Amino acid sequence: MDDPSTAIPADPRRVPRCADDVQVVIIGGGPGGYEAALTAARQGARTTLVADRGVGGAAVLTDVVPSKTLIATAEVLDLVAGSRELGIRDADDGAAPTAETLDVDLDAVNTRVRRLADAQSADIRQSLVAAGVEVLDGRGRLDGPDRVEVSGADGETRVLEADAVLLAVGARPRELETAPFDGERILNWTQLYSLQELPEHLIVVGSGVTGAEFASAYRALGSEVTLVSSREKVLPGTDADAADVLEDAFARRGVTVRSRSRAAGARRTADGVVVTLTSGEEIEGSHALMALGGVPWTSDLGLFTAGVRVRESGHIETDRVSRTSVRGIYAAGDCTGVYPLASVAAMQGRIAMHHALGEAVSPLIAAQVSSAIFTSPEIAVVGVSEQEVASGQVRADVLMLGLETNPRAKMQGIDEGFVKLLVRPDSHTVLGAVVVAPRASELILPYTLAVAHRLTAEQLAGTSTVYPSLTGSLAEVARQKVLAGGA
Repeated sequence: MDDPSTAIPADPRRVPRCADDVQVVIIGGGPGGYEAALTAARQGARTTLVADRGVGGAAVLTDVVPSKTLIATAEVLDLVAGSRELGIRDADDGAAPTAETLDVDLDAVNTRVRRLADAQSADIRQSLVAAGVEVLDGRGRLDGPDRVEVSGADGETRVLEADAVLLAVGARPRELETAPFDGERILNWTQLYSLQELPEHLIVVGSGVTGAEFASAYRALGSEVTLVSSREKVLPGTDADAADVLEDAFARRGVTVRSRSRAAGARRTADGVVVTLTSGEEIEGSHALMALGGVPWTSDLGLFTAGVRVRESGHIETDRVSRTSVRGIYAAGDCTGVYPLASVAAMQGRIAMHHALGEAVSPLIAAQVSSAIFTSPEIAVVGVSEQEVASGQVRADVLMLGLETNPRAKMQGIDEGFVKLLVRPDSHTVLGAVVVAPRASELILPYTLAVAHRLTAEQLAGTSTVYPSLTGSLAEVARQKVLAGGA
């Protein structure tokens, strides 16, 4: 394993010394692909991006951008549901508005979702063209270690010589043979945005990030929601305290969680769907969302011919500067199985191009990657987890502070959530953090900086924060370590 503190030099045997002489070909238009293309082009390389599922990839067109746009609408309804405590009343009858008193036009919501996704895709394409990237709409595959065959959308086939190739082909939703997607009643997460009416009863199969986010969002939108989880808790692998808060939030909002239950299949009925559990029990609903993870799009990519090693799961093997087993071929994003995060894909793509074009680069450091789950409330994490501390893998003190003592939280009617800090006992260096709160995805940044730059609890505690603000709790929890005198 490479030392994360040491920059890895480029391979001078692979690419010409002058970037102008380098031909870079990128297969895949998602964050890993388009960020890599922008990086390579701005360094002067002749860059071609081959996108067969649209510029922006799944992240922009069918996954991250659409889902977070939908969730933004759900957040508004969630705020309305809590407005009674804030003294907000209907102007006509004086009653407190609730989410149930409002109608959701799902067709209008999804029209907006698709429009924003298309606009983001167009913006990215414009940026690529402005940077000098040649964008080809079509399917790319390796034709050896330094050639890419492109089957264009126009039916033409081109072969491109390449000094460096980046594979950023992403992943597709996993499908059960016993629950084939039909795009109408049995859906994967890319198909939700074609719905014109709100599901009366949505059965969500899978309690990972995707399942939890859509269960939270559709309940806020007004659907009855049943979440089928094969685990004891939702969000397996996530901070246990955070999962507890979310389960409590689900219970208060009326999401039915069927824990320790595994789906055997799903079938359509005359006016709905039935999900069958392995126990034989059947759950009836109007729609089913199968959120069972992703499968890398690595078949028929010419990997075997080129000599690129692939794991049993189908993911491409890479090191921390995105190199595959073949010199000059790199990979980034969900097809590598490193982290299913758009931010990580983009970082992998940039690192790959810096390395390929002759720059020494710092490898991807997993402990410095922050991530968020866009439920209500949001959950954001970075660095070492409490589970690693409990198992003895890492020595750290765990500091935790609930938001119920935060004055801004009281003003906004926030009654759930916390901040958690993991600190090295001797040096007081910040090793990890968890934030559970509205906009936790924004609040995690100071802790990510602290982990990346090895700041101490004292430095966090001594940093000025706005009063009143939720960020005040980010510093306040660090003071627990300072006041304890290092004990």
